[in-house]
Amino acid sequence: MPKKRLRIPEERTHGEPASVLRRSLIGGIILAVLLAVAGLVAYLNRTDSPASAKPSPPSTSAQEPSPSPEATDGNRVAVADPPKTSDPIVFAKAATKALWTYDTRSFTQAEHLAGLKRWMSGEKKYADWKSVTDQVPSPVLWARMHDNRQHASATVGEGHFPQAFKTVLAQEPGAITEAYVYAVTVTGNQTLAWKGPGAGAEARSMTLAVQCRPHQNCALAAVLPNAAP
Repeated sequence: MPKKRLRIPEERTHGEPASVLRRSLIGGIILAVLLAVAGLVAYLNRTDSPASAKPSPPSTSAQEPSPSPEATDGNRVAVADPPKTSDPIVFAKAATKALWTYDTRSFTQAEHLAGLKRWMSGEKKYADWKSVTDQVPSPVLWARMHDNRQHASATVGEGHFPQAFKTVLAQEPGAITEAYVYAVTVTGNQTLAWKGPGAGAEARSMTLAVQCRPHQNCALAAVLPNAAP
């Protein structure tokens, strides 16, 4: 089976313009609440400014997302546990690795989604679960990948706040106190393998919306439609 037909990025929207529009609107709402600037998502996707120093994240305590069953196979889990951290960049890098890692040989699509659900913010106003599920192959594609014994691992390199996010946050420092959602761009590599000698790898990047309220652990709010520099 050709790599490009199987890897997640090629299969996630399935020609659903309404889904793409909804993700764009959700991303716009989140960042507008954060930064009080309309259309920031579009600006983030266009800017080519380099990243610089990041704002300080809030302090933490535990925040639990909506409960969902933990998928296990003996001592193995479908998706790693989210880290307990108040640093949005640390969390975003871990979440990106979780999103780029899967094993169709051992887990069903439902079990994989259940594992990802544990990473999500419990605040429905800001949590866009659909933007996360769109990163995962459909049940039909997952079954095909299972037959082909496809699995993927990931290495995460660098994470940073996009320049536009930092620029507008510096201009409106109190804006983030509404939702405490940070935009974080992460780069890295995804390695895929399937039965026989099949294997492949690619460099990837992703921008996540990460919620880190004071005295709570960070949680995933959304995956933005495009990676912001």
